[in-house]
Amino acid sequence: MKIHPLITDSRELAALCERLSEAPFIAVDTEFMRESTYWPILCLIQIADQNEAAAIDPLAKDIDLTPLMDLLTNNKNVLKVVHAGGQDLEIICKMTGTTPHPLFDTQIAAMAIGQAEQVGYANLVDGWLGIQLDKGARFTDWSRRPLDARQIEYAIADVTHLSTIFPMMIEKLKETDRGWWLNDEMERLADPTNYVTEPADAWRRVKFQSRNPEALGRLKALAAWREKEAQRKDMPRGRIMKDETLADVATHPPREQAGLAKVRGLSAAWAKNDIGERVMQALERAEPLSKDEIPSRSPRTPGLGKEGALVADLLKLLLKIRSREMNVASKLITRAGDLDALAAGERDGLDILAGWRFEVFGKDALELVEGRMGFTVRNGRMVMSRTEVEDDEPS
Repeated sequence: MKIHPLITDSRELAALCERLSEAPFIAVDTEFMRESTYWPILCLIQIADQNEAAAIDPLAKDIDLTPLMDLLTNNKNVLKVVHAGGQDLEIICKMTGTTPHPLFDTQIAAMAIGQAEQVGYANLVDGWLGIQLDKGARFTDWSRRPLDARQIEYAIADVTHLSTIFPMMIEKLKETDRGWWLNDEMERLADPTNYVTEPADAWRRVKFQSRNPEALGRLKALAAWREKEAQRKDMPRGRIMKDETLADVATHPPREQAGLAKVRGLSAAWAKNDIGERVMQALERAEPLSKDEIPSRSPRTPGLGKEGALVADLLKLLLKIRSREMNVASKLITRAGDLDALAAGERDGLDILAGWRFEVFGKDALELVEGRMGFTVRNGRMVMSRTEVEDDEPS
């Protein structure tokens, strides 16, 4: 494979993108910094097909990234391969308003063939290629220039190995007939709405125990204010106000700005400065949350009661058995809370009751809940067996 020197020139980048536009797939990775900013700072883009690989410097003076972004987001003939690519997609979505498509994430695919639930890139490379990656450049400040040869080599390895592993992984998926399992997962990952945070919805990410409409209304107003403040200042939202502090203020709002000095986690200066004034204005504008907006106690963990909790535990045992039998990561089969919801009697909108998940797990899970299947031990191994459902009343 040809490894290009660091690309800092627009014409060279355009020529690379033109060649790669004919490839069946390209491996993509990015290096970025976001420790002190709200928006991630894109510092390096690595890209490769099976013939050539390069690192592109987006911080180079006057470099035009348009051909690259066009290749990633508009060329539907080239499959884009990433590993745990959520943050990479977020950056590209911020730059272009959309995400690479079609998309294949090797971390998700690894779950379908039994290689752990969230296998890291180093373990993926070791497992498939028997290569131990040099981790010496992991903590590089990618925004600093110049980058030395070791740093660039470390970065490019993220796509050169990926371009080798991907075809091998596809063959394994064909052998197991599990490639189609991943279609929905990849479409979900590529959905641009995953990477856009609307200030009005920011409150939903804050842990909050109260279901009081007034307190929730204050939480919504404060979270929206914080999001806008963080975006405007390009600062991590936690540096504006931590989640715990925001929840505390929403639950116990001060009557006047001077009361902010007594809030744990806030500087005493907030009692008199402009940012404290804006907090109070947000609280004043807050309106009680409507009944339609108030979340259930947990959308996927309904009140089970003691018996329901036992049923949920049996479903989790069944999941372990099925995952072991099929050599597939259990996290790919279920989404958080689906088992509790099924145990509580819910049937609508559960992923495990549709598509391939129903065939490999949901069908048996439903029969277990409805009493048509049970556990037994054979040769020291826990297995499932069908049971006869007895009538409650004699005929």
